[in-house]
Amino acid sequence: MNNDNLVDYLINIGVLGSSEIIKAFKNVDRADFVRPEDRCAAYYDEALSIGKNQTISQPRTVAFMLELLNPKTGDKIMDIGSGSCWQTCLLASVVGENGHVYAIERIPEIYKFGKDNASKYPHLTKRISFYCTSAKDGLSDISKEIKGFDKIICAAEVREVPNSWREQLKVNGIMVYPKDNGIYKEVKLENGAYEKEFYPGFVFVPLVED
Repeated sequence: MNNDNLVDYLINIGVLGSSEIIKAFKNVDRADFVRPEDRCAAYYDEALSIGKNQTISQPRTVAFMLELLNPKTGDKIMDIGSGSCWQTCLLASVVGENGHVYAIERIPEIYKFGKDNASKYPHLTKRISFYCTSAKDGLSDISKEIKGFDKIICAAEVREVPNSWREQLKVNGIMVYPKDNGIYKEVKLENGAYEKEFYPGFVFVPLVED
């Protein structure tokens, strides 16, 4: 099995459909983001350990969340719990040269692992800024500089969504995050309210907050 087989599988089961996201999945090989001993399982539709009680998410889950997020060329995206940086690089592929991904990873060893993985794609790392810090306050300075994030995605289960994330999301921006054993999609409306959708039946490792 290879990366093309994985992409075809995700298309066939109906979780991958957008042309730009499909292109990203084809160009960013999951095997480059797993531990060496797990390369033989890189194309299986399952989560794999990357150490420190963290995982690289199941491919169908990553595809499902990215389709909900609906990243576009030129988007500025905050990627919380970047882990292996597979999703980070997928996003960087979609946003293009005029977009940018701001990747936050709290655990130093996982931060290094992910950054080393991403370095295999130097044309994409030009579009990524890496931060080894807590995500509870988001990235307020960056948010002010760019006038808010177009999209925010979190790859680990949160107990509560920090107010900072919602404050740093643009009006009409989209935020996708795991909570309550499912995935939420929020759209920030002009009146300050949020339009929410919930998709149950997903399990994630908890977000490391401190």
